[in-house]
Amino acid sequence: MLITHRKRLFQLWQICAKYRLDTHLNHDEMPELAPLARLIASHHAAWFAKPQPNGVKLALEEMGTLFLKLGQLLSTRRDLVPPQIIEQLVQLQDRVKPFDVAIVKQQIEKSVKDGGFGQSLDELFVRFDEMPLAAASIAQVHTARLHDGREVVVKVVRPGIREQILADFELLRDLANWTSARLEPARAIHIIDVVEDYRQVMLNELDLTLEADNTMQMRNNFLHSRLMYVPEVYQASKNVMIMERIEGVPISQTHIFDELGYDRASLAEKGLTIFFTQVFRDNFFHADMHPGNVFVETLPSGTPNPNPRYIALDCSIVGELGKDDQLLVARLLLSVMNNNFTGLVDTIARAGWIPPNTDRYALMRDMRRTVSPMISKPINEIDFAGVLMSILDIARRYHLDIPPQLMLLLKTLVHVEGLGRDLYPDLDIWSLAKPILTQWVKQQLDPLQKMQELRGQLPEMLLSFNDLPKLLDNSLQSLANLGGHQDLQLREMQQIRADILKSRQQDWVALLGFVGSLFIAQQVATFSIWQVSSWLAPIFYLLAVSFVLWRILV
Repeated sequence: MLITHRKRLFQLWQICAKYRLDTHLNHDEMPELAPLARLIASHHAAWFAKPQPNGVKLALEEMGTLFLKLGQLLSTRRDLVPPQIIEQLVQLQDRVKPFDVAIVKQQIEKSVKDGGFGQSLDELFVRFDEMPLAAASIAQVHTARLHDGREVVVKVVRPGIREQILADFELLRDLANWTSARLEPARAIHIIDVVEDYRQVMLNELDLTLEADNTMQMRNNFLHSRLMYVPEVYQASKNVMIMERIEGVPISQTHIFDELGYDRASLAEKGLTIFFTQVFRDNFFHADMHPGNVFVETLPSGTPNPNPRYIALDCSIVGELGKDDQLLVARLLLSVMNNNFTGLVDTIARAGWIPPNTDRYALMRDMRRTVSPMISKPINEIDFAGVLMSILDIARRYHLDIPPQLMLLLKTLVHVEGLGRDLYPDLDIWSLAKPILTQWVKQQLDPLQKMQELRGQLPEMLLSFNDLPKLLDNSLQSLANLGGHQDLQLREMQQIRADILKSRQQDWVALLGFVGSLFIAQQVATFSIWQVSSWLAPIFYLLAVSFVLWRILV
């Protein structure tokens, strides 16, 4: 299947060779990448290319949006990626190569023409800054001022990237099929479904009206909150969005927090509280929390804020869990925090993750050995990636069936853990998360709350009683129809049985007639004392053939 993508694979190989990515792969630190480095090096002689200090960033930019997103994810993982590469990946968060401002203006004018905005460019803005404030993988941002004096940012989708994303996802889907057919861990995490889900997520990210809706919902969830602020959206179309401009510092610039006198421990605790609030209170979480999308509030002119809040940008990728999945995640985390691995295994068993004949004691022992060392450790001592890979290995060995809807949450956890590691390495995520989760679970299981929920549903339930007679009548009618249908099916099955018996009898008649006719014809032809054999034997041969034809045609 991958041979159908040979042109794109060769193009990616050429880009790697062009920017000499083999020179950025440290064979001592990452020996598993040595074969890839040799493959790239086998081609670069044709380019006569020299190593480039910023080659990783430039290569990912040229490869396209999908690879830019991968770079953004890895930019938060200083525990996985060497520092010299992290420095390049960080630039992918908001310093991707910009596209021409003339195209930006064309996109805005097109939105005006298509009815997305009711005004022309000059009528919209008293000032439009042609130098982009930020350029990311999906869109580019410019600053402007409205006629009423409000400072805004204008977000414009990069032109022509939809086709490239679709083509790269075709390649990614075939890679997922290939790995799923050969690797148990890929099947355990439903890699094919994950790719399909992320494909839809990426396509949704291209529609800024969806991002505007997500932003407004998250803004309402945290309205008047002391934890987080979400800027207001003023206007939006499919390709252009105008929203409030904010004052803040990217979460990755920790040295500025030190200069401003911010308490980094307090900031880290706020960030973790926001994450759990989004997942459990709101069931609506920001699922693309790389440093380019997370800021910390400052006052105008960059002066310190006495009680700084987080600022959430780019709400194009969000996640939601069903109520059952919320409870499942909470119980899993609480089981880990309480070192209750028996409860952990029981929880995933009730969720249907474990095959019937699994040795639960062995599974519990392996989970304890893998997960318990990271309990009560600060975040800088937790090898989160190593623990995750070990858990996936356990899933492979015990054939665990991990639902795909939890993978977006897992991706968000990777972002959150990476941000926390950079912001405040001594953060104890377990002691902070445990009371939040415990309180939420108690609320979900509180009988009084269940009664309040039932009371809220009571009017709807009373209205549904009006339909009860009709539903009963329909049910009785369905049962009557079902009985008639079953009688019809029984008669049809009896007729089929009779036809089979009749067909079997005809088979035996045809077989006996065929064999008998051949036997008589052979005897007539053998004994020459029968003077009539010259004309009688062919008649019996013809009779044998007739039996065969009769069985075929009848």
